[in-house]
Amino acid sequence: MPHPIVCLDARFRQYLEHWQTLFSRPQFQHFVTVLLALVVGSQGFTLLHFKRAVAGSKSLASLSRFFAQAPWDQTPLHALAWSRFVAQMQPWVHQDLSHQRTLQPVGRGRPRKLFVIGYLIGDDSTIGKPKGVKMQGLGRHHDSKQNQRVKGHSLVQGLYVLLGQHFPLEPRLYRQQATCVQEGIPFQSKIALMIEIIKQFEPPQNTLTHVLLGSWYSAKAIWKAARDRGFLITTALRSNRSVRIPDATSPQGWRWQRLCAYDESLPDVAFVPCAWPRNPEHRVWVHVLNSSVKSLYRCQLIIIRQHLDDPVSRARFWASSDLQADVEQLLTSISRRWDIEVFFEDVKELLGIDHYQLMSAQGLQRYWSLCWIAFSFLEEHRGSLQTQRQRHVTLGEAKRDLQHIHHRLLVAWITDHARQGTTSDQIADLLAA
Repeated sequence: MPHPIVCLDARFRQYLEHWQTLFSRPQFQHFVTVLLALVVGSQGFTLLHFKRAVAGSKSLASLSRFFAQAPWDQTPLHALAWSRFVAQMQPWVHQDLSHQRTLQPVGRGRPRKLFVIGYLIGDDSTIGKPKGVKMQGLGRHHDSKQNQRVKGHSLVQGLYVLLGQHFPLEPRLYRQQATCVQEGIPFQSKIALMIEIIKQFEPPQNTLTHVLLGSWYSAKAIWKAARDRGFLITTALRSNRSVRIPDATSPQGWRWQRLCAYDESLPDVAFVPCAWPRNPEHRVWVHVLNSSVKSLYRCQLIIIRQHLDDPVSRARFWASSDLQADVEQLLTSISRRWDIEVFFEDVKELLGIDHYQLMSAQGLQRYWSLCWIAFSFLEEHRGSLQTQRQRHVTLGEAKRDLQHIHHRLLVAWITDHARQGTTSDQIADLLAA
């Protein structure tokens, strides 16, 4: 059933009004329509579904123009969302710092400066569009689920995590070089896009940023970009990378050795059992070496096995610039990288970021941007529910709770009209999409 815009939860209405100054009046009506359909709708995520999910007179053509041609910019949208997120998190940051001060031992000398760790997690996701022909930005990208290259778009994304709250940065569309030549735009590699994300990121005050990336992004240029900003960085490594190990027979006293060979040479006693942070009941086996990885800087090499007798092919390798971290802290950082995988799954299932039918690259990036604005509201509501229920709440639970709230508002709206003498036909006309 179409949902009238007048039946908005007060908190959601206030949230939407936060962006009103960035749009003209007709644009803001479309903005509200899309956000309401993303948060409350459950039938689908195409423009036709948006039109049917919200009551009122609007056309598919006007919704399409809102994404593809209307004169508004998504960058100020993300900037305003970021300022809102930072303002909301500052009290929690100060509270965490106060807690750290109570735990800091009293001693001689100047106390060390305290920070709250914020994780800047980066990754890319392939969105298959096998029937797309005239869509801009299409290419053939590797899909990890299908383990093959598919026709579609590649989303390069940064996700900031601070004290358990998530904020998606502005989405970036990766185009392959052949696509850029065809569309007449400059080429940017995924490495260049990730460096751009790191360089443009401005962390909240009193926080220390820790960049977390997969093995595709374990390039020295990315490490340099993070180090130049004063950020920590941890990246996954492929097993064919090399680590520097001591060698008394070598003239320089050391040699390079492939990670797979180094892992195979380690005795069982070189690994220690540790609880996995995301599931403390699950135990992993960890080996840590303070050394240098070829084509990177000095770092801590972390080797993780699920079982002590696992073959080398199942071992996972990581490098961290945090030379002072212990094993528990290293595992905490590594496990945090999984947050962006959960993010991609959530926004595909709950917000349909792969359901678009937009032809222009601008329309596509605007659609993703509005999905991120909807995600931020769901994340705020999820945080409120966690505080209220004193347990972990998923994003899906938060969306279902909002749908339930708006369903009750709709029933109350219909009941109120019926009491005022409005006929069923008149109510049906008011609910016409």
